[in-house]
Amino acid sequence: MLSNQQIEACRRQFPALARNVNGKPAVYLDGPGGTQVPQRVIDAVGHYLAHTNANHGGCFATSVESDAALDEAQCAMADLVGCDDPDEIAFGPNMTTLTFALSRSLARTWRAGDEVVVTRLDHDANVSPWVLAARDAGATVKFVDFRKDNCTLDLEDLRAKLSERTKLVAVGCASNATGTINPVADICAWARDVGALTFLDAVHFAPHALIDVKAFGCDFLVCSAYKFFGPHVGVQWGRREILEELTAYKVRPVANALPGKWMTGTQNHEGIVGALEAVEYLADLGRWVGDSKTLNRRLALRAAYSAIGHYERELSLYLIDGLERLDHVKIWGITDPSQFDCRLPTVSITHRTISPRPLAKRLAEEGIFVWSGNYYALEVTESLDLEPEGMVRIGLVHYNTKEEIDRLLRALRRL
Repeated sequence: MLSNQQIEACRRQFPALARNVNGKPAVYLDGPGGTQVPQRVIDAVGHYLAHTNANHGGCFATSVESDAALDEAQCAMADLVGCDDPDEIAFGPNMTTLTFALSRSLARTWRAGDEVVVTRLDHDANVSPWVLAARDAGATVKFVDFRKDNCTLDLEDLRAKLSERTKLVAVGCASNATGTINPVADICAWARDVGALTFLDAVHFAPHALIDVKAFGCDFLVCSAYKFFGPHVGVQWGRREILEELTAYKVRPVANALPGKWMTGTQNHEGIVGALEAVEYLADLGRWVGDSKTLNRRLALRAAYSAIGHYERELSLYLIDGLERLDHVKIWGITDPSQFDCRLPTVSITHRTISPRPLAKRLAEEGIFVWSGNYYALEVTESLDLEPEGMVRIGLVHYNTKEEIDRLLRALRRL
């Protein structure tokens, strides 16, 4: 559990948190759309551009130094996702672009009659790439529903849709709309039983909980550094044997060896270095709360996420308890405290009389930043009959506080 002193020390590292709006401190509850970044990440990006800015593979000093930094970033991301082979990591512009590229390669292995399973609880970046790839291959797409009462995945429906024809199961580690955590280790095991591959979207999961591709048992996983306190960079992990076997769409001079095979064109080097520093920020937080400066990066990340998880669960309890006391607000998702191990501190609401965007605008005038709409989780809002307005999304991360939640609740009461 993070102490108040530790939270304040974390907050001091994020320069954005000093911003004021209309004379009031800004309250950043917009983390699911992209978190703020600590000063050390900003410094790392600036240092790269000032001192080691060069393209890949040169024999001169800046290129050698740049490549060394990028190699270390591969190692850091391997530690973040829990794999042993840094070459299984690929960087790209964002999760969506990486997923579309991989879907194009996987679709080459599908035939008419094959089936792909996606869910209605996912961000569209883990739906449309597979729907379009299946269409091109003549394969069939099956959609898994979710329970409308608490926005949890219908696991019975999922299992019923698996068969020997299933080639891929694509599912999110957590819903970016409702915060629901999916039992991905079980899902991956069920997929393996029918010979299917699994693709996990960990974009929303990564700021809140430890990724562990070994424990998950997945074949692919993607996340985005700008969701875990870094720059706008996408990250992909895949099993080496599958990545080596698949055909990558790339230019001819690029070698077929990993990791370059899956990184098309010149990468965002300064962003990748910033992503490395974001992982180091989390690792140093783990060494601090674990009271050990000697923890290796993976163990330090485990300690950090354990502390973050306990703290954010307390914030979730506090926020949802306060929202439930407001008669004009409806919460979409898990509200039973006994099930909070199955949710992240992301809460979507609707107001009885104020539409989501006007509500978000009125909160913004008070310096409280929240998202409105469908946040690209289109299947969610369509299933709940909330289009086109969507919902208001309140997203907490470890730099948020109960005092900020109090400001939100007071503002909602005044409305």
